[in-house]
Amino acid sequence: MSHVLSLLVEDKPGLLTRVAGLFARRGFNIESLAVGHSEVPGLSRITAVVDVEDLPLEQVTKQLNKLVNVIKIVELEPTSSVLHEHVMIKVKVDNSTRSQVLEIVELFRASVVDVTTEALVIEVTGDTQKTGALLKVLEPYGIRELAQSGLLAIGRGPKSITERIPRP
Repeated sequence: MSHVLSLLVEDKPGLLTRVAGLFARRGFNIESLAVGHSEVPGLSRITAVVDVEDLPLEQVTKQLNKLVNVIKIVELEPTSSVLHEHVMIKVKVDNSTRSQVLEIVELFRASVVDVTTEALVIEVTGDTQKTGALLKVLEPYGIRELAQSGLLAIGRGPKSITERIPRP
């Protein structure tokens, strides 16, 4: 079963390696990992999607909390969060297929970010079902290359993971 964890961490070298290593040592599979700066200077946010088939998630969160540079961990429930990923897809096209692919792009509210005579680079954001459906529809045209971000997640409503965190 997959769980989405949002970690607020100090922006320190080597912390991501320690976090990933902790998951690996405990036998947890990391399905997706995204890291970036947060709204608080000096703090970063790690969004990790982990598969915890038989092991209790509580075990890994306790271990993560023991890491000195981990400030806060929140499990984000899909029903009360916005979960999106970013995908860029290079699709093979020619004069006979270009218009069909462009119609698909429009249908999925994606965008074309690069055009050549033999390929289109398409960019799409959305939930995993949307991006997966687009990939499935584009497959027959020939996906030449794919770059996909880790899942990004943020809780709905006014609360923030950085509430009660002192800001400089």
